[in-house]
Amino acid sequence: MSKLAFSLAWCVTLLIAGCGLASAQDLGTVDPKPLPPIDHPDANTPAKELFGRKTTPAALTARSIGYYTHGCLAGGVALPINGPTWQVMRLSRNRNWGHPEMVKILEKLAKKAPSIGWSGFLVGDMAQPRGGPMINGHWSHQVGLDADVWLMPMPDHELTREERETMMSTNVVNDQWTDVNPKVWSEKYIALYKMLAQEPEVERVLANPAIKKALCRDVKGDRSWLHKIRPVLGHNYHLHIRISCPKDSPDCKGQPVTPTDEGCGKDLAWWFTRKSLDVPKGSSSKPLLMSALPPVCKQILSAQ
Repeated sequence: MSKLAFSLAWCVTLLIAGCGLASAQDLGTVDPKPLPPIDHPDANTPAKELFGRKTTPAALTARSIGYYTHGCLAGGVALPINGPTWQVMRLSRNRNWGHPEMVKILEKLAKKAPSIGWSGFLVGDMAQPRGGPMINGHWSHQVGLDADVWLMPMPDHELTREERETMMSTNVVNDQWTDVNPKVWSEKYIALYKMLAQEPEVERVLANPAIKKALCRDVKGDRSWLHKIRPVLGHNYHLHIRISCPKDSPDCKGQPVTPTDEGCGKDLAWWFTRKSLDVPKGSSSKPLLMSALPPVCKQILSAQ
């Protein structure tokens, strides 16, 4: 397959499967309107319509329930919109919520960022106040253990509300989706991914396959952390931090442990083949119903 054909095919795939790939580039609004109430929700009402209308967390003991793509969140807490080394973007989405452990780790990582020459984090989507499927965007981010960080250092001033809703992140990948953009890629990105992957609490960091390819090629010396960088479509404007199930969440279902090899061989090469662009069966845009989530998520929805 030629580079042009690959690029076009990948773009089509992203459009088809884009429901699971929320973009840092989606614009927000300084005057978000509340969603209208659902008069008579029933078993066929998409779960995203129910969770998307909850603007406050469930006042329960904090715990992540279910799997990253099929679950919900009790006792969620919000990452403050401003910190010494972070600022939250797209406030209109109200997605700066997470399990307390996720918020703690994210703040810890943001505070480390200046030590590697990265001024601070611009934080994108985390979770909704009660987790669950989102009205638009991600397949994951449902249990409060995921956080997106823009591939752009924090500016040296506090951003206005309008800037947070309209500013664009940096696209690190080239137009053909085959490698990073050499005009953008630099050692500071390598340092960022390395810092995140070396954090013991971080289970994995999701990155565009082209970024993983560049890391495999460019990282010198210690490469023991590369196995935590997992390739996935999208993620060219932001990276995705995922942590493991917290000890206080027995109903949380974790992922298999990441393989210990670098992940720079055949598995990575697959992402640059036509097969990687085939939308898998079952990945249609058909929304999840409450019946697909853990039963306790109904209690999370109805809690005060």
